Amino acid sequence: MEIKRFVCRVLSENSYVLSEGDSCVVVDPGFYGQEELGRITGYLDGRVPDAILLTHGHFDHCLGAKPLQDAWPGVPVYMHPADEPIVHEAEGIMRSLNLHGADFSFRWIPVFDGQTISFGSLSFKVIATPGHTPGGVCWYCESLALAFTGDTLFADAIGRTDFPYSDYDSEIRSIMEKLVLLPGATDVFPGHGGPTTIERERSSNPFLEPFNEPGETFDEDLPGIELKPF
Repeated sequence: MEIKRFVCRVLSENSYVLSEGDSCVVVDPGFYGQEELGRITGYLDGRVPDAILLTHGHFDHCLGAKPLQDAWPGVPVYMHPADEPIVHEAEGIMRSLNLHGADFSFRWIPVFDGQTISFGSLSFKVIATPGHTPGGVCWYCESLALAFTGDTLFADAIGRTDFPYSDYDSEIRSIMEKLVLLPGATDVFPGHGGPTTIERERSSNPFLEPFNEPGETFDEDLPGIELKPF
């Protein structure tokens, strides 16, 4: 198994290529411009990925989807349909940032929570993690003990929820009810910053308190508390 990380320049977004045997997938292609696209095609050196997997529809995570699909016309792109409105707004957001020349008209296939998708020797479970976006998902490969978490969970942080379509309560539920329940040894590859593990985030991520607070010791010599009915 080999994971290649590309840090793309617009927002220092992480794009990944995961290779296992003859199988290969691209996760969150944030490549902008020919120079960055040349980096991934040069790395692949003629190999054609089995799929492009999107964790969510923000522009910095799917900038390269259309150019790569043009280069590899048969390669499917997978995305949760709840993020379709976000992709539709991506080009306008880029113009507002004075960034031009992007095309977000890639073809995509919908995925849903609990679905399992296989590509040769690679198999991923779709874990819906709404919050940062309504259609955010994490791609969990149990056999390789890894998860691509996009902008839901980072090392020592969680995804922002001050954007349109974001919801803090949904994000916390997604993390606490789904991601932290994965095996602790699961390697986490987020959309920004360095990798981490589920166990590390359980125990030290400051945004997940009080889940990661040490348990209080019980002092039997302390006076009791009398509870009275209303």
